[in-house]
Amino acid sequence: MADEPDAYANYGPHHLELSGWLACAPFESSLGIEIVRAQDGLAELTMPFAKTLAQGAGLMHGGALCTLADTAIAMACKSVIVPYSHFGTVSMQARVLRPVRQGIVTAYARILRRIDRELHGTAEIVDADGNRVFEFTSVNKLARDTRLRNVTFLD
Repeated sequence: MADEPDAYANYGPHHLELSGWLACAPFESSLGIEIVRAQDGLAELTMPFAKTLAQGAGLMHGGALCTLADTAIAMACKSVIVPYSHFGTVSMQARVLRPVRQGIVTAYARILRRIDRELHGTAEIVDADGNRVFEFTSVNKLARDTRLRNVTFLD
């Protein structure tokens, strides 16, 4: 691939256009993540178990579950910080409780506390039957210079 012409032509940096402040980024959209709600430090997001999200044993990949949980906490953060602020996940911890074999999973996230520029959050993911399948905690931190670059919001 590296020997092909223009092999790295689309490897960034990228300018993004997002439909709004509370919208999925391209990677999140590629996984089928949808935002059900995000307000007052709470968020609910869904993701279908598409075949492309399977690991070698046919179960939903832990990385996909981690992405859903991390995105849910990010949306909960977005619901309580100044819109269009630059922030990101600086630490995370995950625990798989049971495998996901099919259906749509739902992440429920909430912000536990804010300490200066840090927002501490938690999320749990349930399967289509309501079984808890994943627990996740993370810390998101606002950048010192919160101005976002290379992103245009259309809202």
